[in-house]
Amino acid sequence: MTTRLFDFVLLLLSSTIVQSHSSTSPNNLLPQPTLTLSVTDHGAVGDGLRYDTLPIQSTIDACSASAACRVVFPPGTYLTATVFLKSGVVLDIQKGAKILGGTKLEDYPLEQSRWYVVVAEDAAEVGITGGGVIDGQGLEFVERFDVRKNVMVSWNRTGACFDDECRPRLVGFLRCRDVRVWNVSLTQPAYWCLHIVKCENTSIHDVSIYGDFDTPNNDGIDIEDSNNTVITRCNINTGDDAICPKTSTAPLYNLTATNCWIRTKSSAIKLGSASWFEFKGLVFDNITIVDSHRGLGLQIRDGGNVSDITFSNINITTRYYDPSWWGRAEPIYVTTCPRHEGYTAGSISNVQFINITAISENGVLLSGSRGGPLRNLRFFNVDLTYTRWTNYDDGFVDYRPGCQELVNHSTAGMIMEHIQGLVVENVAMRWSEDHSGRWNNPLDFRPSTVNNISLLNFHSGLTVEDFSNLGNESGSMGNEF
Repeated sequence: MTTRLFDFVLLLLSSTIVQSHSSTSPNNLLPQPTLTLSVTDHGAVGDGLRYDTLPIQSTIDACSASAACRVVFPPGTYLTATVFLKSGVVLDIQKGAKILGGTKLEDYPLEQSRWYVVVAEDAAEVGITGGGVIDGQGLEFVERFDVRKNVMVSWNRTGACFDDECRPRLVGFLRCRDVRVWNVSLTQPAYWCLHIVKCENTSIHDVSIYGDFDTPNNDGIDIEDSNNTVITRCNINTGDDAICPKTSTAPLYNLTATNCWIRTKSSAIKLGSASWFEFKGLVFDNITIVDSHRGLGLQIRDGGNVSDITFSNINITTRYYDPSWWGRAEPIYVTTCPRHEGYTAGSISNVQFINITAISENGVLLSGSRGGPLRNLRFFNVDLTYTRWTNYDDGFVDYRPGCQELVNHSTAGMIMEHIQGLVVENVAMRWSEDHSGRWNNPLDFRPSTVNNISLLNFHSGLTVEDFSNLGNESGSMGNEF
């Protein structure tokens, strides 16, 4: 790409980020509070042993009559069943304060869709802040600890639900407007951590999310059927998908995620797999992904279409974990295929990868399907280094969920299937010296399904760098080799 064209692309990207931020500026979402109430003044004891549900809820209810109000949690541990936020209310969980979610089925509403420790429904101008913690006690839901993947308690055995993911989420905003979550730690969810559903204008910034690394389904941030969302300066360290946009009942537009640090045993960024409706206008910029099973993932399985997505200025390190987790160390994973026989395949088009650097144990997978090809993908200034430092088996392509599941396939730098239009420019693939021959195929594709490829300034060669310390950089790796 010429310097002028590349500068123009970056100018467009910067403009998109600025526009997205300005539409949901954190300083504009919530009015200044006119009233402050403390949960301790309403009877909360904060000893972590006695339930404070009623005092917390009564404080929120008293507060919600005001135009804008803060509910303060002084230092202490506040054990609670589900509490319901109201319009105009911000929870101010101060440093040294912790909201501790209950672990009993009776701590949550009858409807599984309302199983949250803290939830706001049909509210406006609501938020959570204060520097404190909301803790879901996720480890209390582990039925059997397993270094590969924990076996979790599932309340379907009680008849309360009918699947194997029947555990409460941590924080939810459902059908809300003008939501702000900032300066708070969300830790140990039993299931999804922060869930944004059918919301308009959401700002999530300076939030720390931690979930047990061996626990499935403890996603960091799930944005579902929501528009105009900004995520910035967040630290997400969890077992399952970190930032996960979904379209279950409606499209998702205008999501920007910037300046985040992510570590996950699944996908750092994943569009899908719930993908019945359109994704459009998403920007992911200036993100660091470390020690993860998959980096940037588009997993479209349900007929929805994806378009106008930009990934830029991202550093990625991906590695193998046990195959019980979806993913095979792909730094970039773009796929469409029907989840089940009879489903319609969605499409992916106009996706850009700009200024991406990756060190990984596997290559890039770009896999469309007969009914859902990939169109107009662009890779600009991408540096991919491939090496091995774990002992897990390779030689598979992972299509899960559904489709072909796990398929034997030789390792390649970039596997391409069912593509109409791909530009690869200023892209370097570097290979560790490996006498097994696993890196003998930089580009793997069949001309019968891949058309209109442009390779400009593409380089492939051995690396001279030493990556022998990669396996020792994370405390999670100690006994896996």
